[in-house]
Amino acid sequence: MRYSIDKADNFTVFTLDEENLNSIIAPDLKSEFIILRNEGVKNLIFDLKDVKYVDSSGLSAILTANRLWKGYGNFVITDVNHEPVKRLIEISRLDSILTIVDEFNDAVKYIEDHVEESTAGEDN
Repeated sequence: MRYSIDKADNFTVFTLDEENLNSIIAPDLKSEFIILRNEGVKNLIFDLKDVKYVDSSGLSAILTANRLWKGYGNFVITDVNHEPVKRLIEISRLDSILTIVDEFNDAVKYIEDHVEESTAGEDN
């Protein structure tokens, strides 16, 4: 599985450098998500700009990440640029469960807004 991880102050970006997110890649992807969560990554941006196809195993890996970050931080998916991937997410109704933003900069803004909200709540 080809991917890159870039860490910033408030978030980590996981970019999947594969065209297919399928049953061959999904188990390794789940493992990487678990490692990042165990390392204490609070906010993860999952960049799908190169992904052209996702199967049910790929959706399962995405849902695993969503579950890992629920109540802990933020899991945001960005750059779902290919129509088959968009359609699968919509058909499976995951667009109502997952946080999906159009562009990377929107994902960063989403994280920053939510980090500010959580730190504002800690000041009280």
